[in-house]
Amino acid sequence: MSGDRFTFLAAVHVLLMRGNKVLLLRRFNTGYEDGNYSVPAGHLDGDEQVIDAAIRETREEAGVELDPVFSRVAGIMHRISNDERIDFFVVAEKWAGEIHNAEPHKCDDLCWFSTDNLPENVVPYVRRAIELTGDGVWFESFGWER
Repeated sequence: MSGDRFTFLAAVHVLLMRGNKVLLLRRFNTGYEDGNYSVPAGHLDGDEQVIDAAIRETREEAGVELDPVFSRVAGIMHRISNDERIDFFVVAEKWAGEIHNAEPHKCDDLCWFSTDNLPENVVPYVRRAIELTGDGVWFESFGWER
């Protein structure tokens, strides 16, 4: 048995919700999915719980502070594209502060969209996660061909 074990990146994506509307950020100048909408997101830094990563990423990208009591993991996605990843999707409906573009060098638009009327240019796996988000925890494989 080899001593090398498979490793992959883990990321957190935050669905800030106002009723049936979700906050989307249009990626800009990042080198990944630029021009497409996503949600506040980023890699887990290690030695960091999923909700703590969601709080940090939301603060860094949207300038607001999530309350962990009102933030929950709503879904998990095992995804493959250029590499293999595990994505955690956190839903938050309460936060402190005013949402604003805290990273204008990486985002050129923040906008609320109805979950049943998303723009065409939403990152595909994020679109799928928004479609699946509801009560309870769900799991989805995305990007695998069978």
